[in-house]
Amino acid sequence: MKIITFCFLLTGCSFCVQAQQDSYLNIDTSQLNVIITIDSVNAAGVKEKETSATAAIKAEYWDNTVYNSYKNVDVKFPLQLQFKDSTYHPPSTINKVITSRYGWRRGIAQKEIDIYLVTGDRLYIMFGGIVRISRYNRGQGKTVVIRHFNELKTVYAYLSKYGIKENDTITKGQYIGKDDTSGIARGRHLHLVVNYNGISINPEYLFDFNNQNTNRATELWIAKKWTRPVFHNSKRQSELELRISEEESTASLIKQKSIYVVKYRDTLSKISKRNYVSIAALCKTNTIR
Repeated sequence: MKIITFCFLLTGCSFCVQAQQDSYLNIDTSQLNVIITIDSVNAAGVKEKETSATAAIKAEYWDNTVYNSYKNVDVKFPLQLQFKDSTYHPPSTINKVITSRYGWRRGIAQKEIDIYLVTGDRLYIMFGGIVRISRYNRGQGKTVVIRHFNELKTVYAYLSKYGIKENDTITKGQYIGKDDTSGIARGRHLHLVVNYNGISINPEYLFDFNNQNTNRATELWIAKKWTRPVFHNSKRQSELELRISEEESTASLIKQKSIYVVKYRDTLSKISKRNYVSIAALCKTNTIR
C-alpha cells in the first residue's frame, strides 16, 4: 500500500495533500477471518461432494436472470483466499496474451481483463462449480457465469457458442463454449471477470497468466485496492503487492507517506504515470477537476 503526498508550488504558495491508494480506518481484526477456499473437483468422488456443495451454493442469491445477485451484500475487507490447488485450468489452450488489463480505459472502469483469442477457440472452466448464467447479456453478448464451490465467480463473455447449460455442475477444465464475437466486443478476445459476492477482483492479483497456469500463492489476502479499477491502468500490469499472511495484511494497512513535488510543466498525466496512480484517483484525492 502506498500513500502519495503531493506538494503543489503555485505562485508563491504551497499546500500538501494526500493521494491515498488504499486505507482502512478503525480496523476490526475480527473481520480478518473471511475465508474463501478454492477447491478443484476431481473425477474421483465428484458425485458425493457435489451433492452437498450444490445445495450450499444454490441456497442463497441464486438467480439465473440477474447478472449480479449480490447487490445488497456487505463484504468485509480484507478477504482471505486459500487455494487447495496450486494451478488453475487455462480458459484457452493458446498462449495467454492480455490485451487490456483491469483498470481505467478511456474514462471507463474496466472490471475485467481481455485475453486475445483466435476465432472459434474452445474455452474451458478454470475451477469446478455450477453454471448460474448461460445466456445473452446486453453489452457482453453470450455470457457464462460460473459460481464456484467457494462462492468465487468467474465470468466468460463474448462467446459464440455455449457448451453448457444453466444449473449444470461442471468440473475443472470442462469445455464451456467457443469464442467468436458477440455483443459489442471489438476484436477477438475473452472477456474474463473474477468476483466475490458481486465485487470484482483484479484477476492478475490471483492468477499468473503464463504457461504454468499457477495461482500467485496458496494463501492470499485481498485488500480494497485490488477490487477498485481507479487504482489500476488497463495499459500496464499493476505492481503486485502480495499479502500472504494475516500479519502482512494487517501491517500493510498502516499509512506510508512519500512526497512528490510538482515540477515545471508537469501534467496530471505525467504525475499519474510516474507514480502509478490513475488520473481519476489524483483528482478525487486532491479535490480538483
